[in-house]
Amino acid sequence: MTRNKFIEKLKVIGPGAIITASFIGPGTVTTATRAGAGFGFALLWAVVFAIIATIVLQEMVARIGIVTGEGLGENIRDLFNNVILKFATVWLVMIAVVVGCAAYISGDLLGTSLGVSYLFGIPENFVAPIIGILILILGLSGGYKIIEKVMIALIVIMSITFITTMIVSASDLGAILKGAFIPGIPNGSILMIIALIGTTVVPYNFFIHASTVSEKWDSVDGLRESRMDTIITITVGGIITAAILITAGALIYGTEVTSVVELAAPLEPLMGDLAPLFISIGLFSAGFSSAIASPMGAAVTVSSFMRWKGGFDNKKYKTVFGLVIGLGIITSAIGFEPLEVLLFAQALNGLILPIIAILIMIIINKKNLMEKHVNPLWLNIIGWLVTAVVSFLGIYSLVDAISSLF
Repeated sequence: MTRNKFIEKLKVIGPGAIITASFIGPGTVTTATRAGAGFGFALLWAVVFAIIATIVLQEMVARIGIVTGEGLGENIRDLFNNVILKFATVWLVMIAVVVGCAAYISGDLLGTSLGVSYLFGIPENFVAPIIGILILILGLSGGYKIIEKVMIALIVIMSITFITTMIVSASDLGAILKGAFIPGIPNGSILMIIALIGTTVVPYNFFIHASTVSEKWDSVDGLRESRMDTIITITVGGIITAAILITAGALIYGTEVTSVVELAAPLEPLMGDLAPLFISIGLFSAGFSSAIASPMGAAVTVSSFMRWKGGFDNKKYKTVFGLVIGLGIITSAIGFEPLEVLLFAQALNGLILPIIAILIMIIINKKNLMEKHVNPLWLNIIGWLVTAVVSFLGIYSLVDAISSLF
């Protein structure tokens, strides 16, 4: 009976798993590795904050999706009576999200291929397009249910690999707890803190979550299960990020690193020949999940704003998905990833993150829309605090990207 109850509880896992698998990508893995190598366990609190912020905002957009029966894009459109304001907001957010997804897809595919390249010595720009083609086939021939199952499987793999490496490498529990619960800002850590939070609170994930919850729950009776799904899966994502940071802090603190594969050599005395395998599998899983989410995020966002129904069954949805992953296949094959495009995408994301966070807070508190499912006072206080922090970080990121461009 106990086992059956446990299995029943696991059945609530779904849309939240897609969000978690989305933000645990090459960017998060690399950032967590560099944070641990550069600052030890001191920035663990930023991971804790990022997870709390993500849970708060993602729970709200999931609630919006279930209660209204529509995606975030539709609800943002319906907020505005002024035609010019509606047009400007819709197109600014939509273009920013799509450009961001298109700009980062090459990096996602190359990051995915890094694990295979490291293990077998095959060039990354040969592996990356093959992975891109597999994702294209998966997206065009499959659907939401298949994507959900793939993402859940990838989270399980990442959990096993990265948490195992943390357990065998970490020993100073006191320092880990201090880093997680006592905020500190070591010299030179501001940009790293922003990166840790910025790779977790991802704008297109809001659109994915609001749209996919209705695939699993078709009434407000699913709100409790949706909340459980969000809290459990995103917390697991936070544990994975923290595990990578802790492993790096324990093994390579004080060194300059560029990739998580640099953890393999220090792990070998502890794990032997399994060390490179674990790191490669973890990196591949992280990259593959993020590389699926990028074109899906673009397709969901455009579909939501344009009111295209049907998800993967809609040809227009598949066209956007195919165009983004197709761009990634080409650019990763030729190694084309210009810094200017990435900085432009960073600037756009920095601009729209505060806008979307504020719009979410406005929509979730509209009584004529959400009825009794509006935020209680305590959640509004937390929500606006989170919105203020991510808005500051978004503007800081915008300024940093613009200054780097010019």
